[in-house]
Amino acid sequence: MTTATKAKAGTGTATKDGLPSMIAYLTRVLKTPTIGAFWEELAEQARDENWSHEEYLAALLQRQVADRESKGTVMRIRTAHFPQVKTLEDFNLDHLPSLRRDVLAHLATGTFVAKAENVILLGPPGIGKTHLAIGLGVKAAHAGYSVLFDTASNWIARLQGAHQAGRLDAELKKIRRYKLIIIDEVGYIPFDQDAANLFFQLIASRYEQGSVMVTSNLPFGRWGETFSDDVVAAAMIDRLVHHAEVLTLTGDSYRTRQRRELLAKENRATRD
Repeated sequence: MTTATKAKAGTGTATKDGLPSMIAYLTRVLKTPTIGAFWEELAEQARDENWSHEEYLAALLQRQVADRESKGTVMRIRTAHFPQVKTLEDFNLDHLPSLRRDVLAHLATGTFVAKAENVILLGPPGIGKTHLAIGLGVKAAHAGYSVLFDTASNWIARLQGAHQAGRLDAELKKIRRYKLIIIDEVGYIPFDQDAANLFFQLIASRYEQGSVMVTSNLPFGRWGETFSDDVVAAAMIDRLVHHAEVLTLTGDSYRTRQRRELLAKENRATRD
């Protein structure tokens, strides 16, 4: 037996006894707390089920990655500033027969974000455009993309504040870090020409650089009314739709439908 072999044999027990503290130290240094928490549990399972070393390593790494991705998704959803978290699974598609299921399923994969493409949701108030936008935003967050949500009026206020402080370029650069921005309720409040120009700069700064999702109660032909300038509106629309999926939705508003269902229920109760 060589000197090296003897040394190894002599310290084998001590090394094994010291493994938990060593692994705890290494997982702290590598910032892999899930491995530190579950390596013993998985080691027992590996012995019981006769896993190979490679299978054990893969299981540990999968647990760490899954935990990290889960925490990352929670953080991305939190920093998106959705008014409330809504999912596509909670949306009743039966009430929107105009919405193609295959298109929605494709958008839910988030590949449009990877390609810096846009999504435009047009339709009357109350049919669920905001719900769909939030649901697609949540899907994008699950896919690993950073998302930022706000109403059109709040986006304008943000840009106006930055412009007045002399840091509009810096603000636009900051917003470009988000892979997807969602602009809700375009058309509900008209903007003056200065606000329209700021909004145009936001859209132009993301052209072929990052995805924009817009919801609006107005068809494109009436956007000039909102932005006080047909030329600015046309230039904005041109950039938005160049690489975009435009969904024109039709159907009853949720509030109208709920009211009708409530009246029907009351009528049935009266007859009974």
